[in-house]
Amino acid sequence: MMYYDPFLLLISIVLMVVGLIVSSTLKSKFREYSMEPLPNGMSGKDVAEKMLRDNGIYDVKVISVEGELTDHYNPMNKTVNLSPDVYYGKHVSAAAVAAHECGHAIQHATAYSMLMLRSQLVPVVQISSTIMNFIVIGLAFAGAMMPQLLNTFLLIFIIGQSIVTLFSLVTLPVEIDASRRALQWLSHANILYGERYYKAKDALKWAAYTYVVAAIGAVATLLYYIWRFTQSREE
Repeated sequence: MMYYDPFLLLISIVLMVVGLIVSSTLKSKFREYSMEPLPNGMSGKDVAEKMLRDNGIYDVKVISVEGELTDHYNPMNKTVNLSPDVYYGKHVSAAAVAAHECGHAIQHATAYSMLMLRSQLVPVVQISSTIMNFIVIGLAFAGAMMPQLLNTFLLIFIIGQSIVTLFSLVTLPVEIDASRRALQWLSHANILYGERYYKAKDALKWAAYTYVVAAIGAVATLLYYIWRFTQSREE
């Protein structure tokens, strides 16, 4: 029994292509909206700090990190990490990204349930991913040399992939909620309005699509291996 088949390859290729399209569009949107200056002249750092203060958060630092689209909130040391273009940028893209990451800081401060769940899943996902790397090798070996072990390896892989899939699905509402908080505050604080507001909304929408693609990929992979497991048991 072969472990890989054309169907799995097709799924991988389709998801890879869709992922590349979404990623390319996202980068294009951010470049386009980075040409749209903020009328108040605030930088991404200024936007982030104001949003945190307006929400009564004073123990979170806003810092700059290297890279492009490396922006994230770190709950371990309570830092909003912004890439240089966002940290120093005084444009729509910078404001949208900075506010989105502060949305995560607000989720953390208010113990948003889905964020808490995702944080609890992180170490489990890390362990599962490590185990799955070895299981992939085991699956290839079992398929060629020891077919009697194939079902065992498949079952272990399915358990690990289930955890990864759960993490991807939980991530979706976390990211969507962070963007919702960001856009709500940007409008309420009069940072963005009119056409600039809708451009920020569009940018964050495409950022969310990257997580949607990841979730679809995780679900598709899980369903595929469940199908392989049921097929192997019937043979």
